[in-house]
Amino acid sequence: METTVKTQKFILKLFPEIMVKGSSAKKQMVGQLYNNLIKLMGEIHKDIAIKKFSDKVEVVAPIEVVAKVRTRLLQTSGIEQVLEALQFDNMMTLDIIKEKVCEICAKEIEGKTFVVRAKRTGSHEFNSSEMERTIGGYTLAHSNAKGVDLHNPEVTVRIELINNQLNIITDKLIGLGGYPIGTQGDILSLMSGGFDSTVASYLTMKRGLKTHFIFFNLGGIAHEIGVKQVSYYLWNKFGASHRVKIISVPFDEVLTEIFRSTPETYMGVTLKRLMLMASEKIAKEMEIDALVTGESVAQVSSQTLRNLALIDEASNMLILRPLATMNKPEIIDIASKIGTKRFAENMPEYCGVISKNPITHGSFKRMEREAKRFNYDVLDKAVADAKSIYVDEVIDDVTNDAPIEVINELTDEYVVIDIRENEECIKTSCETIQIPFHKLKTEFKKLPQDREYLLYCEKGVMSQLHAQYLRDSESRENVKVYRPI
Repeated sequence: METTVKTQKFILKLFPEIMVKGSSAKKQMVGQLYNNLIKLMGEIHKDIAIKKFSDKVEVVAPIEVVAKVRTRLLQTSGIEQVLEALQFDNMMTLDIIKEKVCEICAKEIEGKTFVVRAKRTGSHEFNSSEMERTIGGYTLAHSNAKGVDLHNPEVTVRIELINNQLNIITDKLIGLGGYPIGTQGDILSLMSGGFDSTVASYLTMKRGLKTHFIFFNLGGIAHEIGVKQVSYYLWNKFGASHRVKIISVPFDEVLTEIFRSTPETYMGVTLKRLMLMASEKIAKEMEIDALVTGESVAQVSSQTLRNLALIDEASNMLILRPLATMNKPEIIDIASKIGTKRFAENMPEYCGVISKNPITHGSFKRMEREAKRFNYDVLDKAVADAKSIYVDEVIDDVTNDAPIEVINELTDEYVVIDIRENEECIKTSCETIQIPFHKLKTEFKKLPQDREYLLYCEKGVMSQLHAQYLRDSESRENVKVYRPI
């Protein structure tokens, strides 16, 4: 008799460091993970059931949303392993259990060697070893398996029996690990949108820190939209259980004052010091106790040990640098895995414009003298003019701020460019082509410039960003955004 499965069960194993905590701390962390999952799963489907235990959390989801649930669980910090399981109740006897396991697993082990591994919780007339022997023998006799191999099987049949509930493990996936967000406090990340700052932010989120973002705008609206875009991406993927803010600080006048007051060799270090000072002011207003940066020792001139010490001298706040001992290939590898590489590759790095003949081993006494020349009223004004929004409001904010016309209805004069990656090209009533956003900068130049182009993406954020970028950097006036009603 074939079993029709209407739900999928996920058994979530906790990050090992959670399990070695004291009972009070462990209870608090499991409770936070449970609350985080309540919010995240609730956004996927109202009928997802979540149950917490002292050493795990179980999620049961309707079969039609399994892919979405799986993806979200693998991106949720605090989870070490995600076990996918089929759940069967009222498994009263070993005879019933062995028949059910054979029914479910016979096809998978056909022509292969296998072994049964069982865990048991509750009061039963048999132990785990007896379960493994009985189920394995029955399954071998009633399937087309090649045989049983206790040491190097091609397939391991994993089952868990909790009282009279049988769980047959169908897959075992590696989770994000770390602590649940909300258990380790808040932190403010200095976000430029490049490789380093995005990876540093990811690592703090993974460690359970509620990570807010602060951006120092030196490059105009296109750069700001780009940073908001990648901040939204990071939050939506790894931190959506909590609302966080992104603060944009206008730093163009600060840069002007640096050019007026600071010798060329100390401009880079001075800029970083001022960013820390501004971040500290805003963090204190937000009651945040620490900052995080993407700095890596010796990667650039301002990141030698001496210069990092000069930079830190400007702030009394705790500063975390999770990338301090990483090299660039390691950082880029993480960026690739978490999906921020394609953003970083298209993000302008405006801090570099003042790194001409930079000092690599600055002097504390010289820095003290140069710092006194700066007019800090300019910095105070920049902090006062800073704008703060919640990251989940970025889409509406970009739409309202960006002076790019949005087209809702198509005519033959337009060419729609679908800039999404790894998606089937949208079908429209007019000419439609597909250029992934990370190739748009080079490929757009090859298109006939006597046509009107509409950029399309699902949410509208990326299309706004890249339309604005083409307007600002390439002087392309024939670019708008397409957003179907």
